[in-house]
Amino acid sequence: MQTISSTLFLAAGFVLAGTTDPPAAQKPPSTPEKQTAASLEGGYVIVSGEKDGKPIPEAEIAGSIVKFTGDSILGTDKDKKEFFSATYTLDTSKTPWVITMKGKEPKEMTATGLIKKEGDTVTLIYALPGGEAPKEFMTREKQHLFVLKSNSKGVKDPNKFTKEP
Repeated sequence: MQTISSTLFLAAGFVLAGTTDPPAAQKPPSTPEKQTAASLEGGYVIVSGEKDGKPIPEAEIAGSIVKFTGDSILGTDKDKKEFFSATYTLDTSKTPWVITMKGKEPKEMTATGLIKKEGDTVTLIYALPGGEAPKEFMTREKQHLFVLKSNSKGVKDPNKFTKEP
């Protein structure tokens, strides 16, 4: 008798297990870093810049575009010539966020800096190799700062191989 009830119990368990739907595939939870990186995604025009504590002349930055996609940054000048290409990571546990960029173009390098987003404006400051990592949004020797404005009309992919119609 005990064998029959054990068998029935096991059979009922298998039937019940077979009638329940398998758990739905769940998307992995989004981390704050990924949400923050997603908030940076898009195209921006460079509206101003500083290098080594001095303003960069507007003629040097006019028409330059920066695009954030996923974990990459790509910058092109008014002639669509690539001047910067890097992957990046963010540390959003700090305010402002700390950004670490691993450059590919014009040469391989690692730069550490700060980045903040306020509305449609992104401010980025970073140290060049041999420079001190910035602690505020004011440049010192071997540091660059750029103020980027979102191009709400949509920025074309900064691609040096694409020709304008």
